[in-house]
Amino acid sequence: MWGKSAAWLQDELESGLNSLLLLDCRSHELYESSHIESAIHLAIPGLMLRRLRKGNLPIRSVIPNDADKERFIRRCKSDTVLLYDESGESGAAGAGSAGSVLGLLMHRLREDGCKAYYLEGGFNKFQTEYPEHCETNLDSSCPSSSPPVSVLGLSGLKISSDGSDGESDREPSSATESDGSPLPSNQPAFPVQILPYLYLGCAKDSTNLDILGKYNIKYILNVTPNLPNMFEHDGEFKYKQIPISDHWSQNLSQFFPEAISFIDEARSKKCGILVHCLAGISRSVTVTVAYLMQKLNLSLNDAYDFVKRKKSNISPNFNFMGQLLDFERTLGLNSPTCDNRSPKDQLFFTTPTNHNVFQLDTLEST
Repeated sequence: MWGKSAAWLQDELESGLNSLLLLDCRSHELYESSHIESAIHLAIPGLMLRRLRKGNLPIRSVIPNDADKERFIRRCKSDTVLLYDESGESGAAGAGSAGSVLGLLMHRLREDGCKAYYLEGGFNKFQTEYPEHCETNLDSSCPSSSPPVSVLGLSGLKISSDGSDGESDREPSSATESDGSPLPSNQPAFPVQILPYLYLGCAKDSTNLDILGKYNIKYILNVTPNLPNMFEHDGEFKYKQIPISDHWSQNLSQFFPEAISFIDEARSKKCGILVHCLAGISRSVTVTVAYLMQKLNLSLNDAYDFVKRKKSNISPNFNFMGQLLDFERTLGLNSPTCDNRSPKDQLFFTTPTNHNVFQLDTLEST
């Protein structure tokens, strides 16, 4: 009833009438990689999801780009609004209720008097059938400006009937994540050296032989389910792949031990190691922070801040941050700023504490 087919969308785009407002409800990584032409990206920081469900938050406030926000405000009542996620399944499931985020957004838009629909089959089906109407940026895997706030991929996220939003109530990790303000745009060059042998990067770095040679990188930890290990059969590089998507439902922490062991193996061979995902801001950062926590006996706060000082646009999704918090407890570590706080209030990342300076200096000089 609320769905529109890929063929319908293709006809609308071909008509040139410009009477359609497209809203992309996928993660920032997926949107930057490829999206339907003219689509506006929505981003919901974890703390805002419940407020959105209760009606306390206007939809325009989850549009991170100011120009897109103005376009949405100007046209949402007059144009047909079409939302899409990766597969369209959450739209179909939520068409009759607000059980999915896509369903929630459609209900909110319709309550506001908008003509809102979801794309049947989602982006995957449309891109397969009509790739000429999709904008693909091969360099988007290494964002160099206006990096995203920490957001939840919207695709398939469920909201339970008791009003919970599927995420914990802990505070966001920084003020920029709670108010949607952009993070600094002066990002360092890729890949970023975290320790003398440990580099944090993106998919593009893993395919650049000049970069790999420059830093003596012989080990590559690929934290994605589908990006290829480009030089796996050449015999020059050793790979490990962790098949995890950047999604709230994924359990990345189960791979921490083997990832940490793989990084240590590279160190013992006196080789550089590149840890990468697609954009180098969420999954690979989570693994890197876990490594620093275990090997340097650092609290989550201190390990996170150490990485953030090297690479200011890091943005692990909230679920991965929760897994790191659990990992901190498993290691018997404490965040000094959070000793007396309840778990929901523990994710504050300020500056590293003095008692870990010696440990950091020791490992950096190894």
